[in-house]
Amino acid sequence: MGADQNLDWAKAAASALDWWQDAGVDVVVGDEGFAWLESAAQQLAARQSARPAPSAPADAPTAADTLPEDAAAFAAWRIGAAAPEARWGGGAIAAAGPADAEVMVFVDCPERDDRDMLMEGEVGRLFDRMLAAIGRSRADTALASVCVRRPTTGRVPRDIEARLGEIARHHVALAAPKRLLVMGDAASRAILAMNVADARGRFHVLNHKDGRVTHVVASHHPRFLLDRPAAKAEAWKDLLMLTGEVER
Repeated sequence: MGADQNLDWAKAAASALDWWQDAGVDVVVGDEGFAWLESAAQQLAARQSARPAPSAPADAPTAADTLPEDAAAFAAWRIGAAAPEARWGGGAIAAAGPADAEVMVFVDCPERDDRDMLMEGEVGRLFDRMLAAIGRSRADTALASVCVRRPTTGRVPRDIEARLGEIARHHVALAAPKRLLVMGDAASRAILAMNVADARGRFHVLNHKDGRVTHVVASHHPRFLLDRPAAKAEAWKDLLMLTGEVER
């Protein structure tokens, strides 16, 4: 019993001395007194001065969160370096159409083959036919997207979906169209906070600060209709509701 008789005390002592040296302990007792309390006070003051300034409350808007209230300034901001998608690959595609259009359409993001405007290629040709069916065209219809750049996955990232939805609703408030068509789940969630399946079949109302009102209709994205042609009958009913020819 007792201490380990095989312990090499010389090696243990050397190890302890090495550790103390690494820790900065180089004397047992100093020749002069040391103001321990003063040193502690100085260290405390140094730590307090090095602390970062208190941040704003989580619900307080910062300069980066504030969205331009002028339509032209917002349009420039939306495709600029401060937008959430600014660091994504590919070019930004701005909203198009008259600023005072009575009808506005929101989709999720640019298509894979979009280059100069939203909804090009086969998806765009179907979209144009849908507009023509209700007596409209891109010339008199505003068109915008939740994302101004195409996400890598082709889907709106969930981690910034809430922020993009806030931006989309701000965009609609600035434009204040009489009627808004949201096409696809991502656009419907951004504006109405619900998927198309839940939002279809009835009007939704957006009340703006200046007293103007926008009536919103949710429908399938043309991309979805190309994959499931049988859903075109439902989309046609949605378009008729948008024009006021069918009320639900």
